[in-house]
Amino acid sequence: MSRSKVYNSAEAALKDVVSDGLTLAIGGFGLCGIPEALIEALRDSGVKGLTCISNNAGVDGFGLGLLLQTRQIKKMISSYVGENKEFERQYLAGELDVELTPQGTLAEKLRSGGAGIPAFYTATGVGTLVAEGKETRDFDGRTYVLEHSLRADVALIKAQKADKAGNLMFNKTARNFNPDCAMSGKITIVEVEEIVETGTLDPDEVHLPGIFVQRIVLNSNPEKRIEKTTTKTVEGA
Repeated sequence: MSRSKVYNSAEAALKDVVSDGLTLAIGGFGLCGIPEALIEALRDSGVKGLTCISNNAGVDGFGLGLLLQTRQIKKMISSYVGENKEFERQYLAGELDVELTPQGTLAEKLRSGGAGIPAFYTATGVGTLVAEGKETRDFDGRTYVLEHSLRADVALIKAQKADKAGNLMFNKTARNFNPDCAMSGKITIVEVEEIVETGTLDPDEVHLPGIFVQRIVLNSNPEKRIEKTTTKTVEGA
């Protein structure tokens, strides 16, 4: 009988797969669709020297911001990093290595890595700092830059629902980078809000097949913090 993919806790799911110096792909966009419990468990594990591939670095005190506070991240491969003061401080002080990548290019680097494509050409970044030192080539009169794909030792992602085989459903915008991160990981661990029996999900509702998922952990009551709240006074209210 095959071993169950369902683990009792985030700590148990990480226990024998995370270690110092790993490269991790972590799903989410801002604070939407981030694996909150897995990030906290990663912090508590004490592993360090991590390279984290993520669209952004969370905020101070939440998401990947927790790992920045404890100095467990040595390098970020990201697209948007504007909501984290500790990130800014570490970067400007030379304490954090940062590889800024255009958002669409980052998504394609992860997807291509998972699909077994080692590199691809894109017009994004041509003529800018993004293309410095990289190979370029012209196709049909337009210049493209060669971008290498990304693979991660471990991917930590978030989904709304999983069956016990690891087939996943994502909730609206929380789908964002999560499927791409999952595909890029040699080992993928998913945090979900609901686990159902295998065969329960309609195949047409499955956003990511279970072949990409090795471990599942339940977090039925995530915090789902809002990244930034903007309010406005309405006259007469």
